Amino acid sequence: MTPATTDSRLAIASASANAWSRLPAEYAIPQVAPSLKEAHEYCRRLARTHYENFSVATWFLPRNLRQDFLNVYAYCRISDDLGDEVGDPTAALALLDEWQVELDACYAGNPRHPVFVALAETVRKFEIPQHEFSDLLTAFRQDQTITRFEAFSDVLAYCRYSANPVGHLVLYLCGYRDAERQQLSDYTCTALQLANFWQDVSIDYAKRRIYLPLEDLRRHSVAEEDLGQNRNPPAFCEMMKFEVERARQWFDRGLPLVKKVDKALAVDIELFSRGGQEILNAIERQGFAVLGRRPVISKPRKLALVARAALGRLL
Repeated sequence: MTPATTDSRLAIASASANAWSRLPAEYAIPQVAPSLKEAHEYCRRLARTHYENFSVATWFLPRNLRQDFLNVYAYCRISDDLGDEVGDPTAALALLDEWQVELDACYAGNPRHPVFVALAETVRKFEIPQHEFSDLLTAFRQDQTITRFEAFSDVLAYCRYSANPVGHLVLYLCGYRDAERQQLSDYTCTALQLANFWQDVSIDYAKRRIYLPLEDLRRHSVAEEDLGQNRNPPAFCEMMKFEVERARQWFDRGLPLVKKVDKALAVDIELFSRGGQEILNAIERQGFAVLGRRPVISKPRKLALVARAALGRLL
């Protein structure tokens, strides 16, 4: 090993140690693996304390699948935070590399992190290919170096890694592994990702990221710098109208999946699809003016979506 290589590895190790300190202490990889029972509780606790809406989604899950969904959720949640909450691309990449090593250990049968101890059981039970998990890490790595997308096809290529694997994981847990259902799931997951992008234009720009295709900005005479303002000129709103309609088309493509899965999963798919469409509706209600005015779904509308899903489950 050359001195330059040694220095590089030491720098990565230093960046990694510093990065872990910026995240919740329980995210760190322990020296000794916990028991399976402790790992299950870790995943349940993470879902309860980190993401308030996840508990609502689990209302409609079959009881025998709930822990497995929590295990997958915990993996996705921490993976996302490693890429997005550190604030330093070099450090984030180092953490994602460590997380990849733990994923490899999970499939090799010797993980240490509680998420992977729990996930190993789920992986064995449902025979989930490793690439479905590692593809998400590809997206989070891209976030550290790619902050602009020239064409809509480039955005779709990003969604291929950032969103679509989540849908595949859900299908695996529910016993589906065919290409037809995965393709329909991809349409829905991509649509959800687009809806989130169009909702968070200002938030993403503050992080120096633009998910709107640059070719669309040019076509509508919108400058990148305009995204940092709160003025929402007509040209920008016209562009957002176009993007919202395009996202709706992707939701429409994915809706047939509802009729190709069992009732319990169909309720969840429809709930999330309608939730994503409500984001697009919220954007439209404020005249597509999202700069400095993040569209949100009101609590009554959220409750209506949940009630509708619950009614569908009962019927």
